[in-house]
Amino acid sequence: MGVSTGMENCYTECKFYGMTSAMSNPPSLRDSKKAATRLTISNVATRLFVERGFENVSIDEIAIEAGVARKTVFNYFPRKEDLVFDREEESRELVHQALAARGEQPPVPVFQALMRALLDEQHPMLRINRRPIQFWGAVADSPSLTLRARELQGTLTDDLAGMLADAVGRPHADPEARLAAAMLMGTLVVAYGEALRAFRAKRKAGEALASVMERGFAGVNAALAGTAYVDRKPKA
Repeated sequence: MGVSTGMENCYTECKFYGMTSAMSNPPSLRDSKKAATRLTISNVATRLFVERGFENVSIDEIAIEAGVARKTVFNYFPRKEDLVFDREEESRELVHQALAARGEQPPVPVFQALMRALLDEQHPMLRINRRPIQFWGAVADSPSLTLRARELQGTLTDDLAGMLADAVGRPHADPEARLAAAMLMGTLVVAYGEALRAFRAKRKAGEALASVMERGFAGVNAALAGTAYVDRKPKA
C-alpha cells in the first residue's frame, strides 16, 4: 500500500491498496500530528527502498532522513516490511463502508461496483503509471517483500470473506464467502498485473485492467449465482 518534496506523495499513491478512507469525524490535532509523522516516515522509507532496494536501507537511515528517532519508526511500524505495505487497514475500511451502505443490494455486486468506480476515477488503488511500476519493481527485487505481499494478499482475502459473510448473515467460514473473496481478489491481482504489462508495452493500461476485471467478475457471478452473495432473491 513511499525523493523528497513532491515526489514523496507520488510514491505514497503506489502503496499496496493505497486507499484513503472517509472519516465521519475530523481528527484531533494530536491524531493529525501522529498521522503526519507516520506518513512522513512511510514516504521517506518507500523512496529509499525504490531508489536503493529494500535490503540496502536500514531503519537508522530512514529515521535520520525522516527526522525522527529510531524508536519512533518502530512505534509506527513494528516490522520493516510494514513500511512498504502500510495501507491495508484503509483498504478494509473503504470496502467495509461500501458494504455497510449497500442497502438491499447483495454484497458481491456492491464490491464490484466499488472497484469499477475506483478505476473510473483513477483512484491510486487502480491507477497505472510509472510510479507503481517502480514500486512493484522494488517489491519484486526483494524476497522478503515478495513473501510479505503474498501473505498480505491472503490476509486481505480472508478479511473480505468475513465482510461478505457478515453482509448476508453467514459465518466467516462459509465456503461460498471464501470462494467469492478468493475469486474477487484473484481477479484484481491478475487484472492489475496485466495492466502493468500493458503499460510497459505502451498499450492502454486502464483498458487492459478493465477487460480482465470484467471477465473475472463475470466468473464470480456465475460461480455464486443463486446465492445471497450475488442475487437479491437467492434460491432456497
